[in-house]
Amino acid sequence: MNDLNNHNLQSSSDYSLLLPFGIHTVRESIGWRLAETNIDETFKIINSKMQAAKKYGIQILWSFCHYGWPKDLSLFSPNFIPRFAMFCKNVATYLADYYDESPIYSPINEISFMSWGISTGLFGNDTQHHPDEIKRQLIRATIAGCDSILSVDPRVLFLHCDPIIQVFADNESKLCHQRTVAINESQFEAWDMITGVREPQLGGKRRYLDIIGANYYHNNQWFTLSKRPLDWHLGDSRRFPLHKMLSNLSKRYKQPILIAETSHVGSGRSAWLSHITAHIAQAQLNGCDIRGICIYPIIDRPLWDNIKHWPNSGLWDVDSYFIRILNPTYATTLKQSQSILTNFQTFIQYDKKQKELVMKPLVLLVFSHLRWNFVFQRPQHIMSRLAQYYRIFFIEEPIFQVGEPCLLQYQPTSNITVVKPCTHIKAPGFHDDQINILKSLLINLITNNEKLLIWFYTPMALPLIDCFQSKAIIYDCMDELSAFRSAPPQLQHRELTLLKYADIIFTGGTSLYESKKHYNSNIYCFPSSVDVAHFEQALDRNNDHPLQKKIPKFRLGYYGVIDERMDMLLLEAIAKAHPDWQLIMVGPIIKIDVNNLPHMNNIHWFGQQPYEALPHFLAGWDVCLIPFLNNNSTHFISPTKILEYMAAQIPIVSTAIPDVSRHYSDIVNITFSKKSFIEACNRALKLTTKERKKLAIKMSKIVANTSWDHTVAQMQNHIYELCHINKNF
Repeated sequence: MNDLNNHNLQSSSDYSLLLPFGIHTVRESIGWRLAETNIDETFKIINSKMQAAKKYGIQILWSFCHYGWPKDLSLFSPNFIPRFAMFCKNVATYLADYYDESPIYSPINEISFMSWGISTGLFGNDTQHHPDEIKRQLIRATIAGCDSILSVDPRVLFLHCDPIIQVFADNESKLCHQRTVAINESQFEAWDMITGVREPQLGGKRRYLDIIGANYYHNNQWFTLSKRPLDWHLGDSRRFPLHKMLSNLSKRYKQPILIAETSHVGSGRSAWLSHITAHIAQAQLNGCDIRGICIYPIIDRPLWDNIKHWPNSGLWDVDSYFIRILNPTYATTLKQSQSILTNFQTFIQYDKKQKELVMKPLVLLVFSHLRWNFVFQRPQHIMSRLAQYYRIFFIEEPIFQVGEPCLLQYQPTSNITVVKPCTHIKAPGFHDDQINILKSLLINLITNNEKLLIWFYTPMALPLIDCFQSKAIIYDCMDELSAFRSAPPQLQHRELTLLKYADIIFTGGTSLYESKKHYNSNIYCFPSSVDVAHFEQALDRNNDHPLQKKIPKFRLGYYGVIDERMDMLLLEAIAKAHPDWQLIMVGPIIKIDVNNLPHMNNIHWFGQQPYEALPHFLAGWDVCLIPFLNNNSTHFISPTKILEYMAAQIPIVSTAIPDVSRHYSDIVNITFSKKSFIEACNRALKLTTKERKKLAIKMSKIVANTSWDHTVAQMQNHIYELCHINKNF
């Protein structure tokens, strides 16, 4: 692989590319399979890389054997183990003088995976042997290699890498259950043998395992019998969280962990890194000693089983002249991931050190009218990013439950606890009848010595502020809630009070800002933004969602909440005017009677779908829709989906929503009647390739200038300034 992407000849310049990203550790393979046949040339390549590493301050973690051995050897030949041990000794001897600190070596890479691969014929031709016997032989060779390495350099630390997996039973049968347990347990066998916990007669010792190398990809979870994957990209809720897999690994071995391989391909690589980052943060908060994340590959390379296919999985792609081409979205995501994990260290250090000597992290108490597991929108985007600065309690509206009132809690992501009050009161939301019971439940949620900020999404929760000694009040006004159907009569009065006394106010759009700015001098407009890394997946039009694959073109799509703001007569008019058009409606249906929806053969209602799946719906659409009514409930909205649609570079048709018209009339087709809406859809479908490219450029420029990360960073700056002005902090 290093020859195919020219890394062996470009290692010095490749290492230099890493410095702006603060990357100072790489994994490199020596490759016993080819290295031993020309050891002088091997040492020449090693020397070149070590000299470059010294020049740029790079630490190299070496693998000695990666999926193969010299052609004149078979795995079970008598001299296999002695010869590998000698190879390890020779290489370790050559490398010893290059290191001032303990080198880190992997004698044989992915022992469990290679054992399976050999037994199935994927690697080599020892398929007549049972995979367990193959694994034992590789363990013997590994232990002999470790001993040989230690004999010439006792400083060496050993990194042993293998995939971590989670397999699920297809059915409730005993046989399927037993098979599932066995497969899940098999991932630990190599590490157990190396440490001597399993089959100690092989000679394993704790000394041979210093760092666990966990390799994790999107396809590491599947069903036992059918082999069906649990799709990460579609947000399969049955997937076992990575942070729990790492916690189990940490508890089992009590050793540091390196994510030794991870990445995704093409348009999904940035979203995958964001996903990995969130779980690493949670794992570290749970006490796991995670030493790093190894993006493999950092420089793109062809697939090892199909060298003609380059999957575009690196931070840098490679052209036909071996020129490295940085992927800008991936690069931005990488830097953001590094920043997030650095910020989370505040909480990790607080837990590890004497707590009285370290400043306690601030707590952010959030009252929301929207539930966390509802449509993923502004509150979730903002809070999941603020969680790197605060310990967050996200308090939802109470739910009815017979019996004693209580608080249900769960953690959906790093540093966020969702709190669900359960009461025997049937009044909805933060109703007056709920307040006293809620106060009694919430009063002990936060300890008295914790510094607390309170954040409101709904003014209806304002009376609960009496439970807490807050240092500041923040109001993120994302909608004109009083204009929504079934709005409580007290809402307007409570909002006026909140607007007056809040220390900071954020608004979710320009129209909201204009209507609220007279009530408070410390008010800022932050329209909803976009997660480019997530929605760039839609740029690959092959990422079509399975639910709509059989629906013919032309597809006109909408996703989001489907409620009283939706113009149902407009949808019906579109469907009737063009029976050959397909309307794809994705989202939960609330506050309206399902029976009143237009039911026609070319209107498809898919209900609420995971946030992860939205780009894959977009990838198969020809036109994106904002089919809202023009009334009081839509006058102040700033739809989050506008920028997400733009990130997918798909033509957009919208009714005349004020904030959409104000900011995007040169890109979005703004319409004022059913007829003009249908005509705009027709024009969008007939755009030429040149016109679509021109539109895509306009959209990409707008999207490039905004992101949720940037928005939340600006919000945090305002909060930070407030905290330092307030001498109580």
